[in-house]
Amino acid sequence: MESIQIVLAMLLAVVASGYLVRVLPFSVPLPLVQIGLGAVLAAFQFGAVELEPEIFFLLFLPPLLFLDGWRIPKEGLFRDKFVILEMALGLVIFTVIGAGFLIHWMIPSMPLAVAFALAAIISPTDPVAVSSIASRAPIPKRLMHILEGESLLNDATGLVCFRFAVAAALTGSFSVASASLTFLWLALAGLGIGVATTMGVSMAQRWLTRHFGEEGGSSILISLLIPFAAYEIAELVHASGILAAVAAGIAMSYVEMSGKAPAATRIERSAVWNTVQFSLNGIMFVLLGEQLPRILQGAVNSVQEAGHLNPWWLLVYVLAISTGLAVLRFLWVWLSLRWSLLKARRRGERPPSPPWRVVVATSLAGVRGAITLAGVLTLPLFMEDGSPFPARDLAIFLATSVILVSLVVASVSLPRLLKNLQLPEDSSHSQEEDLAKSEASRAALAAVETKRQELVKQDEDKSDLYSEAAARVSQLYQRHIDAVERLASDPVQANALLGVERQLRLSGLQAERAALFRLSRERRISEETARRLIRNLDLLESRQR
Repeated sequence: MESIQIVLAMLLAVVASGYLVRVLPFSVPLPLVQIGLGAVLAAFQFGAVELEPEIFFLLFLPPLLFLDGWRIPKEGLFRDKFVILEMALGLVIFTVIGAGFLIHWMIPSMPLAVAFALAAIISPTDPVAVSSIASRAPIPKRLMHILEGESLLNDATGLVCFRFAVAAALTGSFSVASASLTFLWLALAGLGIGVATTMGVSMAQRWLTRHFGEEGGSSILISLLIPFAAYEIAELVHASGILAAVAAGIAMSYVEMSGKAPAATRIERSAVWNTVQFSLNGIMFVLLGEQLPRILQGAVNSVQEAGHLNPWWLLVYVLAISTGLAVLRFLWVWLSLRWSLLKARRRGERPPSPPWRVVVATSLAGVRGAITLAGVLTLPLFMEDGSPFPARDLAIFLATSVILVSLVVASVSLPRLLKNLQLPEDSSHSQEEDLAKSEASRAALAAVETKRQELVKQDEDKSDLYSEAAARVSQLYQRHIDAVERLASDPVQANALLGVERQLRLSGLQAERAALFRLSRERRISEETARRLIRNLDLLESRQR
């Protein structure tokens, strides 16, 4: 019963955070508000949450990573694949080495292997945290695609480094060859299992639907279960469940593009997944806030291990580590950029160098999150000889503090750093949209005419009726084609016209909906009829907006 109350309290905190972030007189990122509410729950001792890292990984990460893989733009992911791999592999290893030596130098009582373990678990960025910050900062689209791709793929690198650092701390030995082979198995097997799970489930679902039909909700439920299946199968064979969930999501986007799912299912599934994403994102940050008081108390109790009696040294460690991570990230980004420009010039190209603000923003956008928290909590309690694991509480506190500092720094600095940044306009998106509208409308016109001819052959006596109906339907698609052509010839005038049309159309839709509500209240139409018609109007309005 107490567990249910804790869950309900956290869900209520997530709901409250959505309102608080709008009510507060100053701008505060949503994750920080949720962390604060979690700390409030802990202060009132509304049930202590014993966070089990394995359960945390299973419940929260698979669906969120699956959804990120599903919705990330694949064109950007594959276009910048080499840059993303450099960040997901090279930057993590560079950070582990640099930050590991920095931590051991600052805190000599922390063994080098433990320092490397801490550096490894704070090296990967978090896709959930990155997405939360990106919604408030004017990050260029291409940079956002790189950050999202990096955060989706660098978890495996960081967790492998963390696993071997912990093993070295326990046994006193480390093998580069063994670590390399393990990483290859984790990555390749995880990716393969994720793709195979989605494709296998999708094919089985289509076969069952074709032969036996399908309930509307079952397709949505299956999509919710796929990431858990991919994660569990991968973990069962000691592969990366995280990469399996990401790969399953990427494969799901290709399944979606097959167009097999009904329109109503896609609409309902999107609404369900949006709710799941908002709820799980919020609960993760509320949980982080709920854990803070106990983590802080444990770190204060163990600060003497570092050779200092004053707890304020904890703040020095946190700021030094956070600064070191930003500097290491900046160095890697700058060197990678220089190398890319050099290779392009050798090929005879003259690519423009990005503004310095974009380079700095890339360095500050390395936000840590749930994976760091859950990973550091898996540090063992005891060594193999039964003695306490050295500096465990201190490592947990430092990792948690790095999460908070990275969130605050990115939330405060990125909007100001990128404000009024002038970048070359990317016209490819609008051109693609115009092409899509034009081609889709032409295909629709051809289909309408084909259907009209079929109907006339079946009943020639109604040929005039069919022709009139086809003409009325065709007018709508012809308007789309004319609008695209008008945009190409005179974009300023066309946009002004479309803006006025949109305002008039929205006014008409709002009036229609108000009339339906009134008729329903007056019992002149049934509630079922009103609900169905209002849903259609809502979809039309969302399209107009």
